[in-house]
Order: sequence, then structure tokens, then C-alpha cells
Amino acid sequence: MMLDTAVLILNTDRPVKEPVAKLRGFIGNQFPDYSLLHHHVENGYLCTYPKVQYKIIEGTPFMVGIDEGAKVLKEISGDIKKLELGNSVYKVSSKQINEQEVEVVSQRVMYNYSFLTPWFALNQKNYAKFMEMKDWREKKLFLNNILVGNLLSMCKGLGIIVNSRLNVHSRLNEEIIEFKGIPFTGFTGEFTVNFRIPDFFGIGKNTSHGFGTVRRIKELEQ
Repeated sequence: MMLDTAVLILNTDRPVKEPVAKLRGFIGNQFPDYSLLHHHVENGYLCTYPKVQYKIIEGTPFMVGIDEGAKVLKEISGDIKKLELGNSVYKVSSKQINEQEVEVVSQRVMYNYSFLTPWFALNQKNYAKFMEMKDWREKKLFLNNILVGNLLSMCKGLGIIVNSRLNVHSRLNEEIIEFKGIPFTGFTGEFTVNFRIPDFFGIGKNTSHGFGTVRRIKELEQ
């Protein structure tokens, strides 16, 4: 399936140090009429794969828009002059928007990916199961199955039908991540899967807040 995407890069006068939640909150408040930016609707909350995702990588904030989310980013990009994140104000010195039509599909070949931001893999239920496991090989298989489930959930949210079985191999490192001031267990590292994921798409929990951002490692393709 082909998707229209837009990556809006916001170059600021200095590196951004605040968490992604601040960026998401500011943009959502600046443009309240666009529900895709803040995921709030009249009767609750948009509970689906986010069509607009926020990222801060190495101090540079940017946003990823998918299909109608890409249209939203193109509409608002000209009105973003500064970022007010908590007590900090950043001047947006320049902007760049990259539009591309990308394919999201299962393949016969394996693709290699790295996590640019920590993968938020565990919810309350599977965290308890993960902590009960003593053997790292068992944990790795458990995480690989979660990763497959995350990819299938992403596809469901984007209206993509997966007709073949997904096979994942991973090389992950466990680390503590923080979300809304609360510590959680997250993972960084690399994985391979017979599925084509566009660069900068997020997988797992809280992708709209920048977690689980992936990029393809093309030089390692097999």
C-alpha cells in the first residue's frame, strides 16, 4: 500500500532540550482545530495509529504526517515561527518539509532497522510477564512477538492488510525511559523484519510522543 507522507523539520536557534510532550502540547494548542495534532475530539480521544507524530532527535524537532496528517503539516508549517516549550522559547530559524509517497508492505527479503528513539514496548500486563522471565533468550522471543504485534497494529490503523507472516530478529538493549515524569522500561538497538517500514515512522506505545522511531539501515541490507 502506498502512503503520502510529509516530514516537517524545524530548525531552531539552539538545540531543543525539552521532552517531546512539550512540543506536542504546544503545537496542539496553537492549532486546536486540527484534531490530528492533539488527538482530542469532542467525545474523547482518537485511539488509533497517529497520523501526526512528534520527534526530537539530537536536539532537532520535527513532525511526521501520514496521508491526511501530511496535508495538515503542509497547511500549518508556514505559521510556526517559534516554539514555546515550558519556560524556554526557541526561534524557528528555518523549516524544511520533505514530501514522499512511500510503500508499506510485507516482503520476502529482510530489512534492517535501528531505533532512533527508545521503543516503548511494554504495557502493565506484559511488563509483569517480562520481569518474571529469567532467561534472556525467552525475553528476546517475547519482545520479538510484541514487535510483530506492534507492526500489525500499525497496519490496522493505516488500513493495510498483511497477507504473510512477519519474522523478526532483534538486537536490543534495555534502558530506563521517562514518560510524563514516570520511569518505564524501554529498548534501543536494531531489528530485522520482512516488512518495509518508512523512515521515521514510530512503532509501539506512545508513538505520537516520539517513542519507537525507526530508520532503515540500508548499508546492512541482505
